[in-house]
Amino acid sequence: MDEALKQLLTLGRGYFEKKQYSQAEKYLAQVAETSQAFADVYNMLGVIYHDQGQFARAQRAFEAALRINPAYTDAALNLAVIYNDLGKYREAKEVYQSALTRQRASPNRMDPFVKGKISNMYADIGDVFASTGMLDEAIGEYRRALGLCPTFVDIRMKLADACRDRGDHAESLAQFEEILKVNPNYLPGRVHYGIALYSAGKKAEAVAVWEDVLAKNPGNRSAEMYLNLVKDSGKVS
Repeated sequence: MDEALKQLLTLGRGYFEKKQYSQAEKYLAQVAETSQAFADVYNMLGVIYHDQGQFARAQRAFEAALRINPAYTDAALNLAVIYNDLGKYREAKEVYQSALTRQRASPNRMDPFVKGKISNMYADIGDVFASTGMLDEAIGEYRRALGLCPTFVDIRMKLADACRDRGDHAESLAQFEEILKVNPNYLPGRVHYGIALYSAGKKAEAVAVWEDVLAKNPGNRSAEMYLNLVKDSGKVS
């Protein structure tokens, strides 16, 4: 590598590390014009374009990074995020599943940061299924997410809610009980636990849970709302 190119690359990476994206873009773009051999340059440019809201340019940059290095996990995950932002859910799923292929034989060795990103991507796909009433598919995605990151209580709450909506009250309650074991102070989980109890016909227990939330967090609007609904109409939607 000649000294001029090396200097451009060093400057671009340095500004990128500091999140000074406008400066980083200036140098990284020059590197990309001079040499198409650096996958990380395209990945950084993709991050910059995504930050600017230029999703199409970001997509092309991440795709270029993967053409240079098909095993570049960060670029694959970033591309999956872009596809998801563009509503290309099938492509997003294909990309991050491909990124997982090399990890399936030894999932416990996966970098925790990568695990978290992939887990949240599974959860995002689950949200799409849940929003269209495809609860079995949503539950499958949430379980995949939790298979990577079992302590992500927000995702476990989504799984529990989906089980409740499907009518599987026993499984829903079991998932909420697991949430409370992992994080007893997770108040959204307690509020939704009350909804699951009420949906299972356990009104008194639901009321007790919401009252406990208010004892821990006076003025909690969600707990107050559900208690008022039970008091006024006896129904929780």
